[in-house]
Order: sequence, then structure tokens, then C-alpha cells
Amino acid sequence: MKFIITVTAMVFVLACIAEIIGTQAEIAEKKQELDALVKEAELLEDANDEYQSILSEEDERAFMERYAIEVLGYAYPNERRFYDTTGN
Repeated sequence: MKFIITVTAMVFVLACIAEIIGTQAEIAEKKQELDALVKEAELLEDANDEYQSILSEEDERAFMERYAIEVLGYAYPNERRFYDTTGN
């Protein structure tokens, strides 16, 4: 009878240890997911700040002009642009 109780107790302890190890692995996985989500949230907040600054821009024409020049590469009709093609 004593042997059965000892074996049962050992099986119970081993099951608890296995459950603890599994839980710790799951916690580590969830921490990695949380870190990835935090980084993504930071990127989205930065993009949101940029959009907010665009929306709050007082002079829409100035914004559109700057966007056309910087992003789209447009220039004024009589403007000359010089580009460094040396590759440095």
C-alpha cells in the first residue's frame, strides 16, 4: 500500500513539474508576442503622429507643394535640378 502511495505521489509531482515547464514556455512565447506588438504599436503611433501633423497643417498648399517636390520629385517650370551621379 505504501508503494502505491509513493508511486502516485511521484507521478503527481512529475505531472506538476511538466505543467510548470509548459507554463513557463508559454509565458516566454507570450512575452515575445507582446514585444512584437509593442514595436508595431510604436510604429503605428509614429505614423499616426505624422498623419496628425499633416492634417493639422495650416497651409494645405504649402504641404502639397512640399510633398510634390520631396516625394514625387516634381519641380517648378523654370527650376533646374542638379543630381550627384558620382555614386558617393
